[in-house]
Amino acid sequence: MTGAVREAAARTLATPPAVPGARRDGVWTSRAGLAVPDLVPRAERRAWTEEGLCPDRDLYALFRERVRRHPRRQALVESGDPAGGGLDYAGLDAEVRRIAALFTEAGLGAGDVVALRLPGGRDAVAAELAVYAIGAVALPYPPGGDDRDTLALLGRSRARAAVLADRADAAVCARLPFLDVVFGTDRGMAGARWLGERARRPWRPVPVDPAAPARVLVSSGTETAPKMVAYAHQAVAGGRAAYLRALDPDAAVRRHLVLVPLGSSFGSCGVVTLVALGGTLVVPPSFSVPEALRALTVHRPTHVFGVPTMLRRIAENCPADAGDFPGLRALVSSGAALPHGTARACAERFGRPVLTVYGSSDGVNCHTVWSPGAEEGCVGTPDPAVAGIRITGPDGDPVPPGASGEIQAKGPMTPLCYLGAPELDARYRTPDGWVRTGDLGRIGPDGRLYVLGRIKNVVIRGGLNISPAEVEGELAHHPDVAEAVCVPVPDPELGERLCACVRPVPGGPVPVLADLNAFLLRRGLGKRKLPERFLHVPVMPLGPTGKVCRRTLTDRAGDAFRGTAVVPQGPGVEVGLDASEGVNTPSS
Repeated sequence: MTGAVREAAARTLATPPAVPGARRDGVWTSRAGLAVPDLVPRAERRAWTEEGLCPDRDLYALFRERVRRHPRRQALVESGDPAGGGLDYAGLDAEVRRIAALFTEAGLGAGDVVALRLPGGRDAVAAELAVYAIGAVALPYPPGGDDRDTLALLGRSRARAAVLADRADAAVCARLPFLDVVFGTDRGMAGARWLGERARRPWRPVPVDPAAPARVLVSSGTETAPKMVAYAHQAVAGGRAAYLRALDPDAAVRRHLVLVPLGSSFGSCGVVTLVALGGTLVVPPSFSVPEALRALTVHRPTHVFGVPTMLRRIAENCPADAGDFPGLRALVSSGAALPHGTARACAERFGRPVLTVYGSSDGVNCHTVWSPGAEEGCVGTPDPAVAGIRITGPDGDPVPPGASGEIQAKGPMTPLCYLGAPELDARYRTPDGWVRTGDLGRIGPDGRLYVLGRIKNVVIRGGLNISPAEVEGELAHHPDVAEAVCVPVPDPELGERLCACVRPVPGGPVPVLADLNAFLLRRGLGKRKLPERFLHVPVMPLGPTGKVCRRTLTDRAGDAFRGTAVVPQGPGVEVGLDASEGVNTPSS
């Protein structure tokens, strides 16, 4: 642990300031004693504000400005609502103020963390904006998952309140010592106040520090327990808004259909659409292909946001007579690497640009427009108004142009820190505030960023490190492969072997491993990297955020191949181990 990061970690255990929710020496502390340091030097934050890259206003103040400018513009559309009218900006603000009054009457305010576990819709959007309005910190996370995740998130964040839609969640919250206020969307939820209640008195706005934490993004990442990343009002309304705006800077009107849960990291673009862009947010109650197609037809979004699996399913199941979807400008893919087959299917079916976003909840972002001839791994040109990118070597120093190394990011969208996890700050942040992504990349002579895979996300076979991302990227080019995910399976001799979990193209044949490996060899993949297991997956399992659940596939592959022997891989080739060299070599 470096000295500067060690000091920041120590400050998270410091004594709370006299006024909860206030900052002292760059550290914000909750009323429950959780300290949130800003790991970016204050001079850099100040410079971004002076340059106009980060507004010096809080999120609710920015939303109120949108309400004043266009009170009757449609703000929110719930695509599953039979009435279909949704709320205009004035109507949504009235809901926000009513809920803010309920929060205030319950004793909530600056210095509190409020968890939000709600399906997409007016309750989720209005409650999140109400948290910002009272100066508290919003911790949205998607429905789904298990009780362990809830206990980990709310326990480590020392959340004082929760807004819930599921009665089972209320029982879990009762086990948390700091959490003493629960609101439910169901009027009959035991032990909870009803979110739909009228407040006893009108709510009055309060001053909110724009540099204080506002939103916590939750990501499973590479950790066992979910990671929580704290963002200030300025980073959400500055860098994250700039990323969303840059996806289509020429769009005069924005109607964003967000297919992912609003409580996910990717789903945080929903509220940013309202606060920073003044657009219309279209949200389905949950993801399904019929509902997504209905929203495309009825509500005419300009942009569709989804993870690759969602977009692929829509493209594959969209009827030929569904029309041209007037108003649609682009499809935006994020949350996972975009396979070439998925991008091609979407581009061919919809005839619109497909934007692929490289980013994470940790404060990393870069995007590009997919094209059939795009260079492998190219994710676009970094935007310093969002996040500057540098490539560093093992010693942490920047490498020469064109050399590969770890991708690091810092800029207006950089978060404050990891919430309640100083050990993650020590691992993933540098002393001067750069985010260490753990991704391997390089920057080309034209300034474009190339992502080469994960540094540590590897399958270790007999001492050889194999990148699943590299193999997945090549399998995505196979004409019979709709989706491919590579996972490790335990092996008593070599430790791990690589398993290719494949969903075939609908209506096409189920690929055979030998044929896949022959294809990979023709693509130039080394024999020692070939998958040795094959798992046919008719439907990819999805996690709560809509991304493919690798953990589930790893478990399935482990169960499927436990105790079975490996068969030859490819045309007369088996991947063997040369013990004298400790590397994989082909054997006859």
